Amino acid sequence: MVCPSWRHWLGPIVSAIYLICLLVVLPLGVLELIHRQKQAQVVTWFIAMIFMFLTLPISLWDIIHHIVNYTQPHLQRHIIRILWMVPIYSLDSWLALRFSSVSIYINTCRECYEAFVIYSFMAYLLSYLGEKFPHLESTLESRPTPQHLPPFCCCPPWMMGRVLLSRCKLGVLQYTLVRLVTTAIALVCELYNVYDEGNFAFNNAWSYIVVINNASQIIAMYCLILFYRTLREELAPLHPIGKFLCVKMVVFVSFWQAAFIAMLVKLHVISDKNTWGWSSVGAVAKGLQDFIICGEMAIAAVAHHLSFPYGPFLRQPGEVTEGCPDEHATQNEQSYLFSFLAMFDVRDVRVDMMEQARSLRQTIFNRRPNNLVPAPSPEEVEKAALLGGNRIGSEPSSPTASEGGHYHSLCQTPTTPEPNDQVPGMLDQCLPDYPS
Repeated sequence: MVCPSWRHWLGPIVSAIYLICLLVVLPLGVLELIHRQKQAQVVTWFIAMIFMFLTLPISLWDIIHHIVNYTQPHLQRHIIRILWMVPIYSLDSWLALRFSSVSIYINTCRECYEAFVIYSFMAYLLSYLGEKFPHLESTLESRPTPQHLPPFCCCPPWMMGRVLLSRCKLGVLQYTLVRLVTTAIALVCELYNVYDEGNFAFNNAWSYIVVINNASQIIAMYCLILFYRTLREELAPLHPIGKFLCVKMVVFVSFWQAAFIAMLVKLHVISDKNTWGWSSVGAVAKGLQDFIICGEMAIAAVAHHLSFPYGPFLRQPGEVTEGCPDEHATQNEQSYLFSFLAMFDVRDVRVDMMEQARSLRQTIFNRRPNNLVPAPSPEEVEKAALLGGNRIGSEPSSPTASEGGHYHSLCQTPTTPEPNDQVPGMLDQCLPDYPS
C-alpha cells in the first residue's frame, strides 16, 4: 500500500485551518463591533484584523511552497525564517492592539524575532557564498582594502579576508544579543513601573533603551551594507538589494515610526484631550504603532513574495521517490527532513556567538585567527616532502556537506571530530608509503 506524500496534504491542511479561523474570528469581531457601538478603539483593531487576514495567506503561501520544494536546505532554512517575520509581526501587532493592557509582553516576541531575522539574513548570504565560493577568504585577501563609508569614514579600514568577514558578522550578531538583553530589561522595568514606553524623559528606562537599540541597529545595518559593498559581484546572482530592503524596511521603519509617534506625544500632538477609548496617551501611542504595523505587513508580504520566490527551488518531477516516509523514503529525503527540523533549532546562533567571542580579540587587533593554517617553516616543508604526505600549510579543502545533511559554510561552525577519529588520518599523513 502506498501512502500519500506529506507534500500533497500540507497545503490543504493549512488552508483549512486558515478558513476555520477566518470563519470564527471575523463574525466574533463583527459582534464585538456592534456591541461596543463602533468605538474608535474597536474599529481600529477590527480594521487591523482585516489587514492581518489579508497578510497571512500571502506569507503562508510562500512558506508552504518553500517547505514543499525544500531542495536547498542550507539556503531555504534561512529564507523560511525570514518569511515568518511578516505573519509574526502582523499577528503579534493585532493581539497587542486587541489586548492593549498586556501589549508589552506580547510585543516581546516580535522584538526578539526581529533580532533573529537580522541574523538569519546574514547567515543566508554567508551560506550562499560558502557554497559558491569555497575559497572566498583567500580571494578577498588579494583585493585592495576598502575605506569605511560615512559616518565611519574616520575609522581605520578593516583588512580584507577573514578579518572583514568576521567583523561584519560580529556587527550583526551584536544586535541579536543587544536586542535580547534590552527586551529582558524592558520587561523587568515594566514590572517595577519605570519603563514608561513612548515617553522621552530622563527618569524612565524606555528612553535609554531606545538609544541603545538605535546605536546597535545602526552598527548592524552598516555591517550589512559594507558586506554587500565588498561582495557585490559575488552576490549579484542572488539579487540581494530587494531582499535587503525588505528586511531593513520592516525592522527599521517599525523602530523609527515608534520613535516618531513618541515625539508626537512629547509635542502634545497626541494628548489627553482625546484618547479614542484608550486608557491613556501612552496606550494611544502603542495602539497607533500596532495598527500601522498591521497595515504595513500587508505590503511587506507582497514585497517578500517578490524578493524571496520559491521558483528557483521547485522540485523537478521524479526527483524524490514518493511513498510512505517510514518505509520508502530515500536517504536524500531524510536529509531534507532533518534539515527542515533544524530550521527551528536556534543553536546555530549560540554557536556563532561563541565562535565570534573567541575570535574577537584577533579581529580587534587585526591579528590572524588561530584557526588559520600558519605559514610552514623550511624544515617543515623539507620534512613533509621526505615523508610523502600532504604539503604542510596547504590551503584547507573546500566545505562540503556532512553526512547529516548540514552544510558547513562560513556561517556554520563544523563539529570538531572526536580524537579517535583524528588518529587514522594523522597516521596516514605522517607515515610513508612502503612498498608491499
